[in-house]
Amino acid sequence: MRIALDAMGSDRAPAVEVEGAVGALLDGRDDLTVVLVGDRDRLEAELARHPAAPRDRLLIHHASEVIEMGEAPATAIRRKRDSSIVVGVNLLKAGEVDAFISAGSTGAVMAASLVTLRTVQGVDRPPVGARIPTATGRCLALDVGANVDTKPHQLVQFAELGSVYAEDVMGIENPRVGLLNIGTEPEKGNEAVVEAYGLLEKATHLNFIGNVEGREIVSGKCDVLVADGFVGNVLLKFYESVAGLITAMLRRELAEAGIQLDLDRIFRSLDYAATGGAPLLGVNGVVIICHGGSPPLAIRNAIGVAAQSVDRRMVEHMAARLARPAEGSATE
Repeated sequence: MRIALDAMGSDRAPAVEVEGAVGALLDGRDDLTVVLVGDRDRLEAELARHPAAPRDRLLIHHASEVIEMGEAPATAIRRKRDSSIVVGVNLLKAGEVDAFISAGSTGAVMAASLVTLRTVQGVDRPPVGARIPTATGRCLALDVGANVDTKPHQLVQFAELGSVYAEDVMGIENPRVGLLNIGTEPEKGNEAVVEAYGLLEKATHLNFIGNVEGREIVSGKCDVLVADGFVGNVLLKFYESVAGLITAMLRRELAEAGIQLDLDRIFRSLDYAATGGAPLLGVNGVVIICHGGSPPLAIRNAIGVAAQSVDRRMVEHMAARLARPAEGSATE
């Protein structure tokens, strides 16, 4: 298996990507090769700092350009065709690699994936998912930012895609699907959410449990949480910020009381980015988007998630699920 890694995307590139890739190869499977996409000279210099790296399974594919965070995604992928993001996605399209990972511009990764890979038949807009912590484990929330405005049938598509991911990658049998709303009653919410509720209720092949309120998420009420990208992104950013706030408050109080406690370990358990990045679901290929501030551990975990997604033939399963006509399905 070959996985392409955008080595120029993170805030501390390429050090973070190289360290994460080396860690994944040293601790992981022997049949895995990571293709580092980026400036060859910089990558060779960084690899020299890792003498134990298995160089026979750590390749470099040169890309002379980098898409910066502030660039307009659609314009950037057209103008910078030799950027690490565009080159990496093209490698996936050509079948030279089995998955692509980037901690670079989310918009550019999405744009390049849509233009080059296209969507699975039956998917209008691919969502981004994020595994957020709950009292019972993890919940896949989607969409968390790719699509601000969504139609009811697209929310059903998100539920279909999320269910396959939860089964294949998270190992959850018959995952519970919840629709994020301001109340549990079927008639609550805006028109799109109310209509989506009706469609999800008719999709008998989905384990739809109904509406889920914000306060119920942390209790682990559902395994897949469906929302439009606007609401999902607000939820994700709140999770990210509140964990840091609570940790800082605890650290201050414990320091005053003279108590020693590994709060960093607790914070890591709340960090969604450390679980292996956010999958872009519904495109014809395994694409993982990592946070720009990802540590090497997050990159290493993302490589593991990408490999598992390929092993489980996740994209094929999604294509089969969306192609199947069923009551209340996205095709209707």
